Amino acid sequence: MKKTIFALAMLAMMLWSTALAEDAAVTEPMESELPVQITSPAAILTEASTGRVIFEKNADERRPVASVTKVMTILLTLEAIDDGRIGADDKVTVSEHAAGMGGSQAFLDAGGVYPVRDLLKSVIVASANDSAVALAEYIDGSEGAFVARMNDRAAALGLTNTHYANCTGLPASEHYMSARDVAALSAQLDRHPLYYEFSKIWMDEIEHKGGRVTQLTNTNRLIRFYPGCDGYKTGSTNEARYCISATAKKDNMRLIAVVLGTNASQTRFDEARAMLEYGFASYKLMTPVQAGDDLGADVPVRLGGMDSVRAVSGGSCSMLMRRGQEGDVSLEIALAEQVSAPVVKGQKIGEVRVLRGGEPVAVLDAVAGENVPLPGMLSALMRIRDRFMIRIDWGKGD
Repeated sequence: MKKTIFALAMLAMMLWSTALAEDAAVTEPMESELPVQITSPAAILTEASTGRVIFEKNADERRPVASVTKVMTILLTLEAIDDGRIGADDKVTVSEHAAGMGGSQAFLDAGGVYPVRDLLKSVIVASANDSAVALAEYIDGSEGAFVARMNDRAAALGLTNTHYANCTGLPASEHYMSARDVAALSAQLDRHPLYYEFSKIWMDEIEHKGGRVTQLTNTNRLIRFYPGCDGYKTGSTNEARYCISATAKKDNMRLIAVVLGTNASQTRFDEARAMLEYGFASYKLMTPVQAGDDLGADVPVRLGGMDSVRAVSGGSCSMLMRRGQEGDVSLEIALAEQVSAPVVKGQKIGEVRVLRGGEPVAVLDAVAGENVPLPGMLSALMRIRDRFMIRIDWGKGD
């Protein structure tokens, strides 16, 4: 009877949980009203690892974003390095086209040779258009081919309100992003540690042939003036006005604040900072269970080299919660009554249910924490003998 109840419960939970990933990111409804004053036409505040939206304003409106475009240029460069298609120390010869870019620049020499590392640094720190185009040409042969890759990557990431016409963000028709797409794209940079080697730089320089030096100053003032801020991108043109995607990390939680189209440069920094401060003051990232956590229970193993197998969590669950509500979270473990040897480490042997206020919000696999092989010949014979002796003793009665 117990086995039947467990099987039915497992089936119900499996059907209910088909839409949940193994590494669950639990969310709750976003705030319906803006908790801080936002004058920018479009804005959004999210938590990076879960994608949780804390609040938003016109977040799906398609807008020019100026050099915030370069988040994608940076991401594709980092992915090319990680994939081994290019190296950080590769030498890049700068074309006339790249060197002739207007706007913010590193003032590269046409025909000059620079390492990928320096070009990437100047894009991240100083938003250099010439360096962005030089990287695009090096990775894909031409800026046009690279822009095609940008749009393909945007589609793969599900950025439905994004389209690129160039890799710099200089004004162009059919070149736009939404605040929601900017936040989702920006979160991808967290997968690449090399990004943060450059993004936290306040001032640096790039050296040209002949000893000429270009001073680089980070366009994101929050890097210096807001504790915990360590990256992402600013942008400004007459068309886009002033934009920023800013991030900060505190207490193991990374928030992303995006504001687009402000009328003054300082306003974008002030509003992004206010958004981040609100998020950190009001929310906390909880991980009630992580992959590999011991669940404090064993499952008996039939005919195995060990009598039981340890149960561990097969996935992680992260939850963004309002501060003060952390006590509402609990775990419920449902394990099989018995499994048969051999058991493979990572094999599903039950489920972990994450509850909030007593209600299930996520389901993860409970898995075997180690291998349990079939017993060796001697062990098997001894087990058979023991069971035979037990049956004889039982048959004798009192």
